[in-house]
Formats: sequence, C-alpha cells, structure tokens
Amino acid sequence: MANNVYASCVSVDGQGVLLIGGSGTGKSDLALRLIMDKKAVLVADDRVELELRNSLITASAPLPLKGLLEVRGIGIMTFPCLSEVPLSLAVRLNCAEEKSERLPAPEFFEFGGVRIPQIRLCAFEASAAAKIIAFLHNPLADV
Repeated sequence: MANNVYASCVSVDGQGVLLIGGSGTGKSDLALRLIMDKKAVLVADDRVELELRNSLITASAPLPLKGLLEVRGIGIMTFPCLSEVPLSLAVRLNCAEEKSERLPAPEFFEFGGVRIPQIRLCAFEASAAAKIIAFLHNPLADV
C-alpha cells in the first residue's frame, strides 16, 4: 500500500523526519535549514510517497521530484538525496499565529496501522531545526 502525501522529508542520521503542513507553513524552508546545517539529507520535497515495509513506514520521493527542493525566492534547486528512509518522526507544522503548548500530550502519526511520534512546531521559529534534532537524540523525560 503506497500513498502520496503533500509533505517534505529529510533523513537525520538514518531517521526519517516527515514535515507536514499546508502551503506556506515552511516545509521546504525547514528542510533546507536542516540540510544546510549538515544535520540532514534530503529525501523528498513537496510530495512524499509513503509505504509499509516490514512494519516500518518508509518515505521516498516520486521519481520526477527526486533530489529537487524548492527554495522560495530562488527557485528549484538540486541536492544530494536518499532514495528511501524509514520514518521515525512526523512534524506537523503550524503557522506562527498558533500558540504551541508548552508541555503537550504525546501525539502520533499513523499510516497503515503503524504509529510514529508526532510533534507540532512553527517552522519559522529559529529553534525549529534544533527541536527536531533534540527530539530524535534525547528521550522525553517521564515526569
């Protein structure tokens, strides 16, 4: 079962991060910042193909978009990319006007009966990329 979703995806140390949000929420911008900070490698931009493989959600780019990233104000640019990555985290992007909860309840992204953690961020916050890296590399405290 494959599904095409409007999102972007990067790989951070082999962990796929799915960036989900409406038009103008900063999916490509956040992917660019993670890539240029040498924290991530591009998997897909604008559209992501999701598939279940061995009980994992995998992400890849549709062939015509492989290696392409939209850089707003500049144009479509080519970047090194991975052909596929297992997803570890979904990031639901909201606009700056939406206030994020300080201590949110755990959320999940589900595809084909498989769940992965989901967090909500504003892509345009200076700390957005750092929050993603922190989440992937540091377990949440049980308090």
